[in-house]
Amino acid sequence: MIDPQDIDIPPLSWQGTALDCDSCVHRGLRARDGCELGHACVEDAYARRIDRFMRWHPELANELTRHPHFEVRAIAARHADVFIVQRLACDPDETVRLQVAMRLPPHRLQPLMHDPHREVRLRVAQRVPLESLPELMNDADYGVRRVVARRLSLPLLTAMVDDPDPEVRVAVAERLEMPPLWRLASDTSESVRRVVAQRAPVGLLGALVQDPDLLVRWEVAQRAPADVLHRLSRDPAAEIRELALSRLLDGEGDGGSGDPSAGTDREARHG
Repeated sequence: MIDPQDIDIPPLSWQGTALDCDSCVHRGLRARDGCELGHACVEDAYARRIDRFMRWHPELANELTRHPHFEVRAIAARHADVFIVQRLACDPDETVRLQVAMRLPPHRLQPLMHDPHREVRLRVAQRVPLESLPELMNDADYGVRRVVARRLSLPLLTAMVDDPDPEVRVAVAERLEMPPLWRLASDTSESVRRVVAQRAPVGLLGALVQDPDLLVRWEVAQRAPADVLHRLSRDPAAEIRELALSRLLDGEGDGGSGDPSAGTDREARHG
């Protein structure tokens, strides 16, 4: 079936010139319906036509990883033998290297860990073995560091509590256990403090009742013991006062101040 977009996009070579099937090195395929001008052509500038050609002829992928057009090399990398793909780790185009980062076995990703392009490093951070992740803890891109924070082993995660980006520190707060988690209770970002309010032991929540962020206090009010709820019943925000009073009237928060040494993930609280 012809792709409707094929009709709208005229066939041109990746060099911007008219396609000449008679001079193409793959012209023998045309006689066997192995390619089709404007639909499946490795020399076309349109990536969908290149991809269609490659899916029809995956046996040519190894050879086409040496093609001068980056789009052909990138698409060929999806089908080529992994040992051939490994040679493309130093390809001059990041589109090709991104395909390499998705194809290579995790233990073969070391050459790409400090790739100049963030998208490549992001993919590497998602797949590299856990023991190699510390090498990316100080990556220049916050997105890479956020992926690291979501995967890094807990004993090493403490080293990321002072990351300069709040989104990274949120990822740290979502996984860090006590007592290091409490270091983020005074974080400059309200988003980080909200996560702390969701996860810290209930016995420590009284320290957050005067947080300047309403949503932090809201999180506290949802989990706080009775003594803290009494304090929140005088909160400047009506929403917080109503929540605190509602929980007190329902008899919630009467279990005492809680054990400050115990972790309190929301998932664990609700089974």
